[in-house]
Amino acid sequence: MSSRQPGGRRGTPVTPGSSGTAGRSDLDDMLSAAATRDRAAFEALYRRTSPTLFAICIKMLRDRSEAEDLLQDVYVTAWNQAATFNPELASAMTWLGTIARNRAIDRLRRRRTQPLDETSVEEIVDESPTPAALAQLSQERRRLERCLQTLPDTQRKAIREAFFTGLSYPELAARMSVPLGTLKSWIRRSLMQLKICLEK
Repeated sequence: MSSRQPGGRRGTPVTPGSSGTAGRSDLDDMLSAAATRDRAAFEALYRRTSPTLFAICIKMLRDRSEAEDLLQDVYVTAWNQAATFNPELASAMTWLGTIARNRAIDRLRRRRTQPLDETSVEEIVDESPTPAALAQLSQERRRLERCLQTLPDTQRKAIREAFFTGLSYPELAARMSVPLGTLKSWIRRSLMQLKICLEK
């Protein structure tokens, strides 16, 4: 993995400037622009979101060096998978926060001799020093999780893997042992169902 972000930044958080925190629509636009390989938009997204994401990483992992490494992993994944972001399903902050949380959980599970249960994970997340900043993330994630539960098991797994890992569609099709066309059809139908569910 490269030691620098796609936009040239290292994997450490940047203190936000005097302009303050960007609104949801601003962040969504930045992430959508990154899907077109707009490096300036991605750097702006990094500057605005990295302090909050770093708070998630460091409070879950409790190790600054490992948290910085994880932060870089999150943004590399975001850069590579930006085309899968759908602002109708979740905000950019929720999307990025979910990647950070899932990657941190993976590292914690590899680190521990005892399995990490979901209760422990939620307790760690709740210890974030920026609860106000994460409130919307948590609320939207709960709504998304409820809607995901309405999908068939196979389609739910495909959506989770497609949106919250660094796998491409061909890689995911190979992992799930299904034709690429079938996988894309699952995801397309699932996105339609999720959109209807989230709009209720």
